[in-house]
Amino acid sequence: MPERASHRITTELMSQPHVRDHRISVRQIHALVEAGDTDPETVADRYDLDVADVYHALAYYHDHPREMRDIERTREEAVSTFRASIDRPDGISPDTA
Repeated sequence: MPERASHRITTELMSQPHVRDHRISVRQIHALVEAGDTDPETVADRYDLDVADVYHALAYYHDHPREMRDIERTREEAVSTFRASIDRPDGISPDTA
């Protein structure tokens, strides 16, 4: 993947696409807007973004479905590995804590 994907979306930080000069990722913006029912203007306001940044992130998400699936799969595997590595007292599980 190119280091500079667009003038608003980049992969120079955290090895996944995010809004240039911000830490919020394309995946996070997608989750907030399309999976979390937060309107783009609210996301822009909360994260000090231009509304155009939010729409560019959403466009990037939909223009690169394979890349976004790979990122989500990698994230899910990392979370699963981390959860499995936690040393919990006997009888305690994440579902009962």
